[in-house]
Amino acid sequence: MIEKQEADRRTKLDAIREMGVNPFGGRYDEVIPAAEARTRYAEDQPPQSAKVAGRIVLMRVFGKLAFVTLRDSSGDIQLGLSKNKLADAWPMVKKLDLGDIIGADGEVGVTKTGEITVWANELKLLSKCLLPPPEKFHSMQDAELRYRRRYVDLFANPESMQVFRRRSEAIEAVRRFLLSRNFLEVETPVLQAQYGGAAARPFVTHHNTLDADLFMRISPELFLKRLLVGGMERVFEFSRNFRNEGIDTSHNPEFTLLEVYQAYSDYEGMMELTESMVAQTAENVFGGLKLPYGKDGDAEDAPDRIIDYTTPWRRATYADLLKEHAGVDINDIAAVRAKARELEIEEAGKDDTVVINEVFEETVEPHLIQPTFVIDYPAPLCPLTRRKEGDPSIALRFEAFVCSMELANAYTELNDPDVQLETFQTQLAGQHETMATMDADFVRALKYGMPPAGGMGIGIDRMIMLLANRTSIRDVILFPLLRQKEV
Repeated sequence: MIEKQEADRRTKLDAIREMGVNPFGGRYDEVIPAAEARTRYAEDQPPQSAKVAGRIVLMRVFGKLAFVTLRDSSGDIQLGLSKNKLADAWPMVKKLDLGDIIGADGEVGVTKTGEITVWANELKLLSKCLLPPPEKFHSMQDAELRYRRRYVDLFANPESMQVFRRRSEAIEAVRRFLLSRNFLEVETPVLQAQYGGAAARPFVTHHNTLDADLFMRISPELFLKRLLVGGMERVFEFSRNFRNEGIDTSHNPEFTLLEVYQAYSDYEGMMELTESMVAQTAENVFGGLKLPYGKDGDAEDAPDRIIDYTTPWRRATYADLLKEHAGVDINDIAAVRAKARELEIEEAGKDDTVVINEVFEETVEPHLIQPTFVIDYPAPLCPLTRRKEGDPSIALRFEAFVCSMELANAYTELNDPDVQLETFQTQLAGQHETMATMDADFVRALKYGMPPAGGMGIGIDRMIMLLANRTSIRDVILFPLLRQKEV
């Protein structure tokens, strides 16, 4: 079927060429967005002209008159095509197809039915579409097909285009927020001789000239902290990170992370920064502080949950939440292990802290729907974090959760080089599969003195998921990683 439709379109392509028309157009200047063209009509104002360009999403031909719905990234507008006005260009109209990209220039008016219309005096074919778009430009129902053919999804589904416009606007809003607080945007290496800053498996590559293996970064953290040592007191980076791990609705191996470091602050300062930044983005870009997300229940007609980003967000300790939802004391290891067995979590041979965290993930995280800062984590989970004064078993760390999903992670940063070296060595001694090397240069940097600081990382893809009400990370990444298939 597709082959026949392509063949029919190629027949029209040949006919257009025989008319002396280039079916793949050329430069077309002074085009305005469709949304702006629509504003150029007012009943009590003199007619205005508009030059528009976009893709044909609907076409109706009535003898010597045709109406075309044109779509660009700003929306749709109707074109009125008349044989009398277009003269020599009229034969080409009969060879147009859905999906063709055209340009038109003419006066903005209105039809008898009240539809704002550009009545074309000029028509130009800018690109012939050889493959048929989705039937009648209805949504592509196959989600995987939308991800694989994002180039079709974007022009066929205005909702998808809107998500990615909002994504861009949200990133710009976050950037403005940080710049207004005197942060400096920086760039750090993607290729690293030693990876660190997170517990994750890296992607490995090889540099031929240096004859050395390098790692795609899993985090920019250790380089950003070096900048604190160097005297950049407030820095941030929108970083592309790569983790050689699983793929699901909240994980993609390549993702965007915002990391922020502020000298002379701590994790409480990062809490205020995080909630203020997200709340301001929600209000300014997505239209409010109370936004829907997903479904509140399993039924198809269940209402959306309403997530309230109004500040301040809830704060609760890791230990208190474990007690509340798992019914065990974090210091009663026997009870925690018994709870793990009850939950059918394999606990034999695992470190106590690992078991505690797996029980936490199973029993606590599903209940963290409204924005919540989980604070004061078990220290062994946090090798880069300052310990609580008087209780070194607790790390001054928070994770922000929304809709049971980790959104942000932050620390009161560890700046004691001896303690940092000790934690690195402890990890290496345990032969942790996600930490095969130690960054000795980072320890050396700390010996020059890093100011006390707060640091925070926030998953930009997840933030957009939440604010745009998208339940899969693939809906907010233009080209998510998928298993390869033959074209």
